[in-house]
Amino acid sequence: MALVNLNYYSMALKTPVDVNVLLPEIKKADEGVGLPPVEEYKTVWLFHGMSGDHNSWIRRTDVDLYCTRHQVAFVMPGIGDHWYTNTPSGMRYFDFVAEELPDVCRRWFRGMSAKREMNFVAGCSMGGYGALRCALTHPESYAGCGVFSGSLDICRKGRNVNMDLWRNLFDYNMVSPDELEGTENDLFHLAKMRKEEGADLPALYFRCGTEDGLIHVNRLYHDHLNSLGIDHQYEESPGAHQWVFFGPSLEKALRYFQSL
Repeated sequence: MALVNLNYYSMALKTPVDVNVLLPEIKKADEGVGLPPVEEYKTVWLFHGMSGDHNSWIRRTDVDLYCTRHQVAFVMPGIGDHWYTNTPSGMRYFDFVAEELPDVCRRWFRGMSAKREMNFVAGCSMGGYGALRCALTHPESYAGCGVFSGSLDICRKGRNVNMDLWRNLFDYNMVSPDELEGTENDLFHLAKMRKEEGADLPALYFRCGTEDGLIHVNRLYHDHLNSLGIDHQYEESPGAHQWVFFGPSLEKALRYFQSL
């Protein structure tokens, strides 16, 4: 396994970005035959939650162990608290994680494949929102999507909202988060649109702790997908909104995708 600390100038964000990349070991076909052949490996585009960064999954979970155990690469970008969205100020965080970063990594890392069956996207909390938005916006790009304690309702029904933050993220002129319903930022709307289009969706895996403050919205989204007839795996178990829950959830998602 190799850990690469990547810092480069993002064209989507017009600023340097930090990304951690975990790469599985590429085995040689024969000793003494020069360079090993290029071997394709699966890649998980792995997103952090609020108050996190590109180091969060490495510092707080056993993601390095999962890299070796499951022979998958992990790409972990840092995007601050910007909700993996293209902001009204022109900071294109969604384009960065969904389009630019995969292209950059595939040019720089041997064996990182663009094939759909070799790519997965996952995240916790805010990162779960970002992962699912990627999967529903570009279903042709991912074989699976893992969402752990996902913050899935940006319309924020029944919850307090910092409107200054929400306006900076989504719409300067927004009066209420309800205005986000039916937009490209609304995961409930995106699922409905993809169903109506007959899109071939990635395998969807959700997991949330029963003591998590987001359990209600996760159940709502589970019911929403059921009402649409969208196949998915939804699991609950004891746990709160903590890394001790997110880390094992990632490995459970990997095992689920491998079982398909």
